[in-house]
Amino acid sequence: MSVSVLLVDDQPLVRAGFRMILESAPHLSVVGEASDGREAVRAARSLLPDVVLMDVRMPGMDGIEATRQIVSWARSLDHQVRVLALTTFDLDEYAVEVLRAGASGFLLKDAPPAELLSAVDVVADGAAAISPQVLRRLLDRFAPLLPSTAPETEATEDPLTAREHEVLRLLARGWSNAEIAAHLVLGETTVKSHVGSILTKLGLRDRVQAVVHAYEHGLVRPGEHDTGPAS
Repeated sequence: MSVSVLLVDDQPLVRAGFRMILESAPHLSVVGEASDGREAVRAARSLLPDVVLMDVRMPGMDGIEATRQIVSWARSLDHQVRVLALTTFDLDEYAVEVLRAGASGFLLKDAPPAELLSAVDVVADGAAAISPQVLRRLLDRFAPLLPSTAPETEATEDPLTAREHEVLRLLARGWSNAEIAAHLVLGETTVKSHVGSILTKLGLRDRVQAVVHAYEHGLVRPGEHDTGPAS
């Protein structure tokens, strides 16, 4: 399957390096480049890439706001444009913010070429290029310091069932489907079905967004830890 990529970074040499790596894979094609957030938004709308490789820290419109605008615009058209963010450090408040803005994952700028290629493929396939465990550490550290971005709306009926709430809380703690299944005495296929239902009902794309949602809505609180999956 061919995957089109838009490169966004304010440094031409960095873009050139990423282009060389991406174009070494026959199924990946770089369809455009952008040097700042505003240019990235325009390019994404005109080129409709499968994946945007987005630098977070740029002058002018940064990668966080560009991600928010691209994801929102694509969602309004029922079109999938996945964003893979580039950060300098894994424990970085910018990493949390870009995930909250709608990115499907983040990658360190000094990641090996093979890791970059793998992450692009993972994101293009609709999955998340960051483990729930890493996201849990990020949110525990930075979520209390960040302003809430959850929209203020009138109270509405909770779309999730009691069982789906249980699954979401465990998912937000970084548990795998197998661990959730063992803890709740369910089949792994049943848990997978619950996860899919949760994402659909809440309008989320992947497990990473589900973790962020759980933190933002108080289902899991920073620093709240448990003893881990039942043995």
